[in-house]
Amino acid sequence: MKQDTLEGKAKTKNGVKRLCFSIVCILLEVVFIITIVTRLNEYAEIINLFTRILSGILVLGLYASDKTSSMKMPWVILILIFPIMGVGLYLLIGLNGGTHKMRERYAEIDSKLLPMLSDNQECLNRINETIPKAGNIASYIQRNSQYPIYQNTDIVYFDEAVKGLEAQLKDLEKAQKFIFMEYHAIEDAEAWHKIQDVLEERVKAGVEVRVFYDDMGSIGFINTDFVKKMEAIGIHCRVFNPFMPGLNLFLNNRDHRKITVIDGKVGFTGGYNLANEYFNYTHPYGQWKDTGIRLEGDAVQSLTVTFLEMWNAVSEKATNDTDFSKYIIHYDYKAQQTGFVQPYADSPMDNEQVGEEVYISMINKAEKYCWFMTPYLIITDEMTHALCLAAKRGVDVRIITPGIPDKKFIYN
Repeated sequence: MKQDTLEGKAKTKNGVKRLCFSIVCILLEVVFIITIVTRLNEYAEIINLFTRILSGILVLGLYASDKTSSMKMPWVILILIFPIMGVGLYLLIGLNGGTHKMRERYAEIDSKLLPMLSDNQECLNRINETIPKAGNIASYIQRNSQYPIYQNTDIVYFDEAVKGLEAQLKDLEKAQKFIFMEYHAIEDAEAWHKIQDVLEERVKAGVEVRVFYDDMGSIGFINTDFVKKMEAIGIHCRVFNPFMPGLNLFLNNRDHRKITVIDGKVGFTGGYNLANEYFNYTHPYGQWKDTGIRLEGDAVQSLTVTFLEMWNAVSEKATNDTDFSKYIIHYDYKAQQTGFVQPYADSPMDNEQVGEEVYISMINKAEKYCWFMTPYLIITDEMTHALCLAAKRGVDVRIITPGIPDKKFIYN
């Protein structure tokens, strides 16, 4: 088991070195700031007064904000106990909602993309009539994230990630027009190589292929030349929020989406990234348990929009899309299943925690049982309260977390 881990990481030394270099640069930047402040001793009283006033303003602003208490309190405590350091860090990395320019870019893209999705009002009315509790949540999602609810979509659930990968490979081989892939982590190893072989073959057949990954999520899995390697074989590749050696106020925002879209007809999503450990090709943390979903039908349109939004938002390149209509196409498809499907996405660009609010709403509406299985149980006070209240109502609340965690500090 140890040997598998060492072999898997041997190819990623450059990525690890880059991470270490970035951490050293951040520490040096912090030391530089502290040095500058200490050298201004002759202005200590003025600086101290100014900092205390600013601390008070920031603390009042935090209390008045609609952020969750678990987001507010650490900053409030840090600012009050260590005003200079607390204020500095908060201004540098606490305001992680993105710059004004970035917000404008997202807003511009959303204004073009989201209206292309039908509001499916008839479908929304239908679920409100048949399943009022679910309809209420569907209405909230549509109002606050603008992603509609669908029918005419078939769903396949995979109880193991490797089953999802096998189905994914088969559908990728059938691609005729385009393939979009967006993942938090990609490992340049066996699992990815299987996908890459298919993508290369599809590129040769004239299929447009795009791959998009989170830099922080993949930093221990791939080297810095990965994008060049993909571009060299005809696969368009972009990186979300590259990890830079410095204090970046947008650093905390990472792309955790796991999406594959094939011709706008078939989509895959779920919990697994494209790394060996998710498919149990290696076992650094014992047997890995993850799940996936395959969609075919109308609801895939929302996955397409989700991908195109992020792909175009991260870059100001002239190669950004100008015509989205060729990717958001309505196909004649007759689904066998009659259920409701609502893919949606959340963003740090607004102050609405759509994902968390959906979970809390579901927990608050639970009557019989509420079962969770998650690798990372890092929940807010609000969600903790909702779970406790459900248990007090007599709801059967159960939570399963890994016996061998891959992020040990979360469980300490």
